[in-house]
Amino acid sequence: MSAERATDPRALWASAGAGVLFALGLGLSGMTNPARVLGFLDVTGAWDPRLAGVMGGAVLLGLGSFAWVLRRPRPLLDPQFHLPTQRAVDARLIIGAVLFGAGWALAGYCPGPAVVSLATGAPEVWLFVAAMLAGIGIVRLWEHHATKDATARDSLLPMAVPTLRGSLEGRSSVAGPRQRAPGAAAHLAG
Repeated sequence: MSAERATDPRALWASAGAGVLFALGLGLSGMTNPARVLGFLDVTGAWDPRLAGVMGGAVLLGLGSFAWVLRRPRPLLDPQFHLPTQRAVDARLIIGAVLFGAGWALAGYCPGPAVVSLATGAPEVWLFVAAMLAGIGIVRLWEHHATKDATARDSLLPMAVPTLRGSLEGRSSVAGPRQRAPGAAAHLAG
């Protein structure tokens, strides 16, 4: 959400309305019930196909809505559309999808239904959401440190490359030929 949109009360009310609509849809379709989700994932046992109907309906509605909305020059309550730009299927996406799927299959919750299910007060839902938020925090910390390490490494690289090149060529890039300890030449020759 852009800073301009965040201060517009109409955008805040629209976001709240969309959230309530989403929560009602999840609740009415039974997607907040982990037993229904686990039944859908149990394709070799007592398979429950209702989740496929919910997903299929959402995809069809989404495809039609996106085609219609994207004809506009901009959204109603924001200066621009905020659409993903990355299209590559990379290791990060695959690992994230596997972890998401594992969590979904183990608990029967994904993020949206879990947040909606907080209203039940069930301890297992609160624990799931707390663990989910901890996982998000761990990934953000890891990304922050990885970015910081990459920045530090990249800033040292221009200094390290000539030194490394000189070492590989048998000389120091700083002060002429490499100095050897006395007797080292005899040891290396014999």
